[in-house]
Amino acid sequence: MAATTNILIVGVGGQGIVLAGDVIGLAARLAGLEAKASEVHGMSQRGGSVVSEVRFGEQVFSPLIPPPGADVLLGFELLEGLRGLARLRPGGRAIVNRQRIIPSSVTYGGAAYPADAEEQLRRACPTALLIDALGIATEVGNARAVNSVLLGVLAAECPLPADCWEEAIRRTVKPRFVEINITAFQRGRALAPVAARS
Repeated sequence: MAATTNILIVGVGGQGIVLAGDVIGLAARLAGLEAKASEVHGMSQRGGSVVSEVRFGEQVFSPLIPPPGADVLLGFELLEGLRGLARLRPGGRAIVNRQRIIPSSVTYGGAAYPADAEEQLRRACPTALLIDALGIATEVGNARAVNSVLLGVLAAECPLPADCWEEAIRRTVKPRFVEINITAFQRGRALAPVAARS
């Protein structure tokens, strides 16, 4: 285990990125580690880019991920995940949701969403795990549980006990959504070895 684990979370507003960062940080603290986090929000609460940096270890001095970059990139949206690869350290792991959320710049004709975004991501990071997190979240009964699906995949890559992750979800998510988010988390965790082989 590295002295400090650095996780970069990217996506768009409304996807639960900040909540995911809170869960990671609390899971690390429940495991007896120190954790720090930082968030940057886009121009609008929903639809703008959101970046969250979470660092945990025996001792963490800054919430900002230093060079050479993140150990894990957790991408909640395909294009944001592709953009985030620039901040992934060599040999780091990318876990990216296949979901496409069209930004307003594309809607109004100022830019184009690359049709081959998934292929670009695979070329740039052949070991990336591309996950249909939205599909899984919808199957378990709540499309907004995408973040818990991705946290489950992440948990399989991180050296934190499973019970710490689940307790962090219980303490962070609104009570009426806890069980469905635990289910989504478990589905993501079970999916990780399969995704690694695809």
